[in-house]
Amino acid sequence: MNIAVFPGSFDPPTYGHLNVIERASKLFEKIDVLVSENPGKNSLFTADERVLMLKTLTEPYHNVEVHKWDRLVVEYARKIDAKVLIRGIRNVNDFSYEFDLSLVNHNLNPEIETLFMPTETRYVIVKSSSIKELAQFGGDISGMVPPVVCEAVLKKYRK
Repeated sequence: MNIAVFPGSFDPPTYGHLNVIERASKLFEKIDVLVSENPGKNSLFTADERVLMLKTLTEPYHNVEVHKWDRLVVEYARKIDAKVLIRGIRNVNDFSYEFDLSLVNHNLNPEIETLFMPTETRYVIVKSSSIKELAQFGGDISGMVPPVVCEAVLKKYRK
């Protein structure tokens, strides 16, 4: 089976993430969206909350599954026999970071290849950290995240 893994923090999931998932779902028999569970990061949402949102958002794609993981992505890929990691990129800065990471992952597991998918132009400015900051100060994030995510983000900042 032709399986790809799309790892990320997805804190929160954005329209940019969904764009990559939708496009990748047309290229591979199966996509595993892998929510990173990193206790060293100060996330707005728990890994379980992010998984739940992504499962809801990816329901239309029958070949997409969502899982959480707290170890190296290449270990997960090896476990499910995936040979491709998908990385969404918005700009040259993303590419530089992701390129270096792809070399590390390839050194850890030479069977793993990284596929870079540039986001569509309309999602270039959509960045999770900017979304959280904008929402924290009462800005409109509805054009950057799906309604279920928008509601969840705003609820976190209303507390």
